[in-house]
Amino acid sequence: MHSAKLRKAILNATALVSLGAFGVPTHVFAFALAAHDGKPSAARDDAKPDAANGKSAAADAPAAEVDGAVKNLQGVHVVAPRTSAQVARDTQKDAPNLIDIRTEAQIQALPDSNTAEAVRRIPGIMMETDEGEGRYVNIRGFDSDLNSTTYAGVRLMPTNNASPFGGYRAVALDSIPTGFIGAVRVTKSNLPNQDAEALGGTIEVLPRTAPAEQGWFFQGNAGLGYEPLRSKPLSDFSLTGGGRFGPFSIVLTASGHVDSRGIDDVEPAYFNDAAHPYQAVNVIEQRDYELHRRRHGYALELGYQPDDNDQWYFRAFDAGYTERYKRQFMDVTADGNTTALANGTLLDTLTVPGAITRSLRDEEETSRERFYMLGGENTLPALAGTTLDYHVAYVEGTYKKPYDYNSSFTYNPPSTPASAPTITYSPAGPGHVPLYTVSGVPGYLDPANYTLSSFVNGKARNFDREMSYAVNSKTPVDWGSLTDQDLQFGLSMQQRHKRTTAQPYSYDNLPPLPLAAVSGGSYETYYDGHYQNGVDIIPGALQGIFGPGAIAPGDVTSSQQQYLDSHEDIYAAYGQYSGSYGKLGILGGVRFEETRNHSDAFSAGVDAAGNPFAYPISSRHSYHNVFPSLQFRYELAPELILRAAYSSTIARPGFNQANPALAVDVGSGLVTTGNPNLKPATANSFDFSIEKYLPDAGILSAGIFDKEISDYIVPIQTTQTLPSANLYPGGALPFRIFTFKNVGSSYARGLELNWRQKFRNLPGWLGGLGAGLNYTWVNSRIEIRPGEYSMLPSASKNTWNATLFYERAGLKLALAAYSASADLFGIGNDRSSDIYNAQRTSMDFSASYELPEDWTIYVQAKNLLDTPHAFYQGSPSRPIQREFYGRTYLAGVRFSF
Repeated sequence: MHSAKLRKAILNATALVSLGAFGVPTHVFAFALAAHDGKPSAARDDAKPDAANGKSAAADAPAAEVDGAVKNLQGVHVVAPRTSAQVARDTQKDAPNLIDIRTEAQIQALPDSNTAEAVRRIPGIMMETDEGEGRYVNIRGFDSDLNSTTYAGVRLMPTNNASPFGGYRAVALDSIPTGFIGAVRVTKSNLPNQDAEALGGTIEVLPRTAPAEQGWFFQGNAGLGYEPLRSKPLSDFSLTGGGRFGPFSIVLTASGHVDSRGIDDVEPAYFNDAAHPYQAVNVIEQRDYELHRRRHGYALELGYQPDDNDQWYFRAFDAGYTERYKRQFMDVTADGNTTALANGTLLDTLTVPGAITRSLRDEEETSRERFYMLGGENTLPALAGTTLDYHVAYVEGTYKKPYDYNSSFTYNPPSTPASAPTITYSPAGPGHVPLYTVSGVPGYLDPANYTLSSFVNGKARNFDREMSYAVNSKTPVDWGSLTDQDLQFGLSMQQRHKRTTAQPYSYDNLPPLPLAAVSGGSYETYYDGHYQNGVDIIPGALQGIFGPGAIAPGDVTSSQQQYLDSHEDIYAAYGQYSGSYGKLGILGGVRFEETRNHSDAFSAGVDAAGNPFAYPISSRHSYHNVFPSLQFRYELAPELILRAAYSSTIARPGFNQANPALAVDVGSGLVTTGNPNLKPATANSFDFSIEKYLPDAGILSAGIFDKEISDYIVPIQTTQTLPSANLYPGGALPFRIFTFKNVGSSYARGLELNWRQKFRNLPGWLGGLGAGLNYTWVNSRIEIRPGEYSMLPSASKNTWNATLFYERAGLKLALAAYSASADLFGIGNDRSSDIYNAQRTSMDFSASYELPEDWTIYVQAKNLLDTPHAFYQGSPSRPIQREFYGRTYLAGVRFSF
C-alpha cells in the first residue's frame, strides 16, 4: 500500500491536475445547488480495495455496514471512490418504490461514453441516438420530453431544443460524460417528495461524495482510441480526488472526451402522392460528415459536518461539449416524370442546370449545463428528532451556435448533352437506399462545372435557467402497532426562464465563382463504395474570399418567428407517510403543484403582396394539479420482495407546443403556431412486481405496469379563421393551421423482465462466468389522427439488453448487446407519411485486468455491428435517412489510490 506521505502528495497534485494539467482554467467550475435530500455522505468507503484479496470491502461487509451505505445511496448520493454493485442492489431492494441503479463501476465495465448510453442498460429504457452516440432516453415508451432528468435531485435544464418531438424539455444526456458521475438511478414509480414532472419516470444523476474515513483518495482513467471510418484518433480521461479532514470534505472531478467521428449518410426524399410509384424518389442527398467533438465535465463538492446532527454542503458542476461539423452534400433532384421499369427500377428526368448541387455546411455549436448548489440538513432533538433539510439551486442549460455557414454550387453542363439528362435507380442499396446512375450530365463530378448559387450564415443562442428553493421536514412518529414510521412535509418553488433566439445572415450579390476555386483533395467514393461525392469544398474558403463582413443580417421575419421568451413558475407542497407492519412496508401521500406560464413571441410573416410584417404576441396560462401516491412493499422472504404501487405524474406542454408565436403566410393561407391553451398530460400509473435478489448483486424479477394517460398532446392540421387584430394585416380569411391539441385517453401498458446472475457453482476457471438479460414489452395506444390509432410516439414495442460476462482473478470480460424495435418519430398526414425510427441492435465489448498496486488496464470495442441510424417513411422499404459510423476502439489504464 502507498505511504501516507505519498497519499498526501497525490492529493496536493489532484487540484492542479484537475484544473490545469489538461488546459482547464479554474473559472470553468460552475457551482450548483442540489435537492432536499442532497447532502454529503456519512457512509463508509464501500469500494476501498482490500489489500489481501483485491475485493471491494462492501462485498463482504457486515450487514449493518452495508445497510448504512444503502441508506446513503437511497438518500441520493454515492461515496467516492466507488460504491459497490451489491450496495446499489441492496438499495434497490430496500427502496419503498420502483428504482434501478447503475454504479460507476458497472458503467465503466462497458464502453459507454455518456449518460444516455449508460442508462440504456436499465430495463424499460429506450435510447435515441444521434451523431453516433446516445443522446436522449425514453422510459417505458414515453418520449424524452415527457420525463425528468435530475442531478442530486434537482431538475436539469435542456441545452438543446432538438429533442425528437421538439418539446424543448428533454435533457440531451450526451452532454453529461460518464466519467463525471458516481451512478445513475431511474425512478419508475414517483413519490410525493419528488417533482411530479415525470410521466414515464426520472433519470437521476448521482454525484460523488467523500468517504467518511479520514484521508485522501485519487482515482481516474486515461485512454486513447481509434475510429477507422475516417482513420481518426480519440482520447478519454477522468480524474477524481478528495477526502475528509476533520469536519470538512472535498471532492474534485474532471473528465474529458475528444473524438473526430466520421459519418456516412444518405437521405432520400419521396413523392408522397398517388400520382407516383411508392418508391419514387424526389431527391437523393448524399452526406459525408466529419464531426469534431470535445466533451467535458467538471464537478466540485464541499462539505462541512461539525457533528452528527448538522451538516452543510456546496456542489457545483459544468458539463457539455463543443462540436464542429463539416458536412459535404451532393443532391440529385428528380423532376417527378417517373417511369417504372422492370425489376423495381425507376427512371426519371433531370432539369439541368438545377438538378445537381454540391453543398457544404460548416457549423460550430456548444451545449453546456451549469449547476450551483447550496444546502444543509439539521436534526432537532428538541422537536422529536425532526430533521430539516433545505437548499437553493441555480441551473442553466445553454446552446450557442456562433456560426453556421451553408454554401451551395449548382451544376452547369460544360456542353450540350448528347441525350436528355435522366436518373435510373432502384432501392437495392444497404437498407433499401436507392442506388442510381445518371446519363446526359457530362462531368457532373468535375468542380469546374459548378457555380456558386447560395451562401448564407446563421447564429443562435438559447438559454434555459431555473432558480429553485425547497425546505423539507422528516419526523419519526409512533402510532399504533406500526414500526419505522415517519412523516414528511415539504415546500418548494421553481422559477424558470427560457429564451430562444436565432439570426440568419445572407449574401445576395454572389459572383459566378466556380467550385474549383474553393475545393480540394481527391475524388471521393464513400458509403462502402456506393456513392461518389467528387472533391470536398474547403471549409472556411468562402469566408476567406468574401470576408466576415460581407454577409449581412437578413430574413428578419425568420428571426422573429423563431423568437420565444417564456417564464414558468411552479409552486409545490407535499405530505408523505411511511411505516411498516411486520413484513409490509407502506408509503402514501399527496403532492400539489401550481404552474404559471407567461410567454412572449411574435406573429410574423408576409402579407398577400409578399411584404414582411411582425406584431408582438403574448400568452398567460396557469393551472394546478394534485398527485396522490400509495405504494406497498412486502417481504415474502429476506431476498424475495413483492411490490404494488400507484403513482401519478404530469408532463407539461412543450414550450414549442404552447408557443403563442404565429408564422403566417397570408398569400399561401398557411399558419404554424403553438397552442397556449393546451392542458398538461397526466398519468395514473399502476405497478406490480416480484423481485428475487441473488448473490453477487444478482437479480431475477418480473413486473407489469399500466399508465393511463389523459390529454396527451399531438400535432394536428386544421382550417379556421384567425382574428386579424394585431396578428396579421388584411381581413379575416380561413388559414390552413399547423398546431397542437390534447387528445382523449391513451395508455402505455407493458411487461419488464430482468435477470442477472454470476454462476457460482461452475468448476474451476468457469466460476467467473455470468450472464444478464432484461426485456421490456410496451403496448401503447393513442389517436394520432381522427379515427386512426398508433403506438405512442417514441415507444418501442420491444427493447432488450443481453450481457455475457466473466470476472475472475482480476480479469473482467463483458460482451453486451442492446436492441430496440421501431418507434414512431414523426406524425404525418397519413400512415404512408409517418416517420419511424428503424429497429436497431448494437453490440459492445470490454476487457480489463487488475494489476498490482491499484492499476487496471482495459480495452474496449464499441459498435461492433456497425449499427446504422435509420429512419423510414411509411415502411422500412422507404428509408429517408440511413447513416453509419464504423467501430470505435479504446485502450487505457485506470488507477485508484
